[in-house]
Amino acid sequence: MSSSPSRDSLPPRQRLIVALDVPDAAAARALVGRLGDSVEFYKIGLELAVSGEYFELMAWLLERRKQVFADLKFYDVPATVAAAVRRIRDRGAAFLTIHGDPGIMEAAAAEKGEVLRILAVTVLTSLDDDDLKAMGIGMDLSTLVLTRARRAVEAGCDGVIASGREAAALRKVLGPAPLIVTPGIRPANDLTRDDQKRVVTAGDAIRFGADYLVVGRPIRTAPDPRRIAEAIQADIAAALQ
Repeated sequence: MSSSPSRDSLPPRQRLIVALDVPDAAAARALVGRLGDSVEFYKIGLELAVSGEYFELMAWLLERRKQVFADLKFYDVPATVAAAVRRIRDRGAAFLTIHGDPGIMEAAAAEKGEVLRILAVTVLTSLDDDDLKAMGIGMDLSTLVLTRARRAVEAGCDGVIASGREAAALRKVLGPAPLIVTPGIRPANDLTRDDQKRVVTAGDAIRFGADYLVVGRPIRTAPDPRRIAEAIQADIAAALQ
């Protein structure tokens, strides 16, 4: 497992990751410009991956000393995932997501290199227990998240993607080292769910044990994105005190 900062040493302002879920690089650059120095870490995912501008945008962010989370959720046979990780590991991204199949996780961890950290998706925050039942999964959501997280760490992943609602249990089971990266974050005064079913506030997620928080729509669609980003940064800082 790659070495990573302890929870105490991780700079508070690096814990907020803004999701650039926009249709093209121009829109992404415009949002980054509006946010300025209020945000140091950005996630770029599938929408931009199919725009043809993914690596151009990644390089642009890195040139501006921003950290990049490549949220590509690789899911394929292990050999294909290993080959894809080899291709992306030297691009400068800090994080890469994969799905939590044991063979996929082991293949990705074996090829990640010295800098890239592999994060395994446990259960998407758009799902709840009823969705799992509809998918034919008999295990309850919390147990499934913990089971997949244990397997991810055993397979050599650096951490997991999980809801803040599971962060406390995950931290207790996994210990202090593995990263917990939490999407479905909402500002303290707005728990609008959109298509997320397991949402928490920024402060609660940090107190529960999350290391990094991924925020998209609450910042991206705000009239003043920077003001919302700064408010979330303040919530993070307060939760760490």
